[in-house]
Amino acid sequence: MTDRKAAARTEAFAARKAACAAGQGQAAEILADFLAASGGQTLAGYMPMRTEINPLVAMAAHPGPVGVPVILGPGQPLKFREWSPGSAMVEGAFKALIPVEGAWVEPDVLIVPLLAFDARGYRLGYGGGFYDRTLEGLRAKGQVLAVGFAFSAQEVGEVPIDATDQRLDVMVTELGVRRFRCGLSLP
Repeated sequence: MTDRKAAARTEAFAARKAACAAGQGQAAEILADFLAASGGQTLAGYMPMRTEINPLVAMAAHPGPVGVPVILGPGQPLKFREWSPGSAMVEGAFKALIPVEGAWVEPDVLIVPLLAFDARGYRLGYGGGFYDRTLEGLRAKGQVLAVGFAFSAQEVGEVPIDATDQRLDVMVTELGVRRFRCGLSLP
């Protein structure tokens, strides 16, 4: 499985790079509109790196608390520190920007970055398992909405998965919103 995922990551990085060069269209606005239905729930997004699609416009428009991920160490789930536009930031693990200070927040809605996704709602991440561990822990405590955010060009026929991979509930791209999980109360 490790070799299959490594090969899929190589292809996915190339597809995402090409999509990023073409621009993200209305993706951030579509994400903001989707998130508006969640009201003031606590949202966790991410600080975009390299060719990741940029969720910052949607995060800044969110009416409730917003956090960004902090990597505490290998094999651990993510924690989320409160963020707002203009927050003082510092480079964290893997060169991701994190707030210098702020309260820890636990998200009700989690925007998840990815390399690739499929029609089943599975995502291919970077291989550290941080989001899978985080989603597993949050879901054990109650309902959390996992929202993938990507370019439509990042969709693949089938993401290689194993027992620890967590499905997304929703995918937002520049083409719109797709729901994967039935039985959840989605906006």
